[in-house]
Amino acid sequence: MSARVTTAPAAAAQADTPQAATVQAGAPHGSAPHGATPPAAAPNAEATGRRVEEVLDRLAQRDDREAGAAAEELVRVLMDFYGAGLARIMHLLGSGTDDGGPRSALLRDELVSSLLVLHDLHPEDTAARIDRALDSVRRQHPAEVAAFDADSGALRLRSGDLGGCGCPSTNQQAQQAVEAALSCFAPEVTSVQWEAAGAGTEPALLQISRRPPTAATAS
Repeated sequence: MSARVTTAPAAAAQADTPQAATVQAGAPHGSAPHGATPPAAAPNAEATGRRVEEVLDRLAQRDDREAGAAAEELVRVLMDFYGAGLARIMHLLGSGTDDGGPRSALLRDELVSSLLVLHDLHPEDTAARIDRALDSVRRQHPAEVAAFDADSGALRLRSGDLGGCGCPSTNQQAQQAVEAALSCFAPEVTSVQWEAAGAGTEPALLQISRRPPTAATAS
């Protein structure tokens, strides 16, 4: 590959022995159980790199330089995104974790979680990931699920005590923080509707009046 797009080192993708090549291609050790469906071949870094270069070269041969430049930029953006995700995974695996272990730490991370969801690899369902998103910002921006329509992706949230002065700008910032967390953990949520805490209930009325007059004393 040329220097314009850098992928994983080719040496890491090359196999020194036929057995290593088989494992690299995604075949398990030994023979597969009778009737079992063989796993799909794992992507090969070297072959993938060549494929990317071929596509970019075809675009470069066209007269549209802007399209070629845009394609190269797209590849760089995607590689930066996945590179950051891999770096984050390695950091979490290498750092100390709580009692939940490394799996819990990975699922709590926004970047790692978004990658798992993107490739349909996240082990939690949508409801669990919505709760995880709200938990990630609950200390600063508390919110609770009022209702979720899985068919339309519409989520209705009930805002808690957002703190601060209670002005519209503060509430808007809090809502944006919650919605940003939802976009990472639960991108299935397509729209968010907010309702105030205790909406639909009338506040108790406090009546203040003068002290009732005392009964007249007998003359």
